Amino acid sequence: MQKITPFLWFDNKAEEAARFYCSIFKDSKIVKVARDEKKVWCVTLKINGQELMAFNGGPRFKFTHAISLFVHCKTQREVDDYWEKLSKGGEKGQCGWLKDKYGLSWQIIPETLGDLLQEKDPVKADRVFNAMLKMTKIDIKALKKAHAQK
Repeated sequence: MQKITPFLWFDNKAEEAARFYCSIFKDSKIVKVARDEKKVWCVTLKINGQELMAFNGGPRFKFTHAISLFVHCKTQREVDDYWEKLSKGGEKGQCGWLKDKYGLSWQIIPETLGDLLQEKDPVKADRVFNAMLKMTKIDIKALKKAHAQK
């Protein structure tokens, strides 16, 4: 069992959201569904080995950008795939951020971005950062172009 498990509060769509997330990420599954005779209370799911709990707690609390799930991507194809699937019915934001149709924030970020932002040459790193600020979905090719500018 992992020591820390993200606990996500939904109004009443925890199971629907869990199934949606499991349909997007490979190696994901619903582990357990806690229910009574009337409704689902809590769903435990694993996404790529990361356990999460989705709870139907009612409308009292809503998700904010203060918490997001960060998805590490290796390729542009992976960025594109997660971006389109997770943002469907939600909101596309800036700099790789989006809100899914349940209001949960995600960051869809290629590993290349972190590598280029940690560039020892601060001028190059700054160009990459400024290019990223103009993006919604992160574009690896555009980041590399900004990095290589002279």
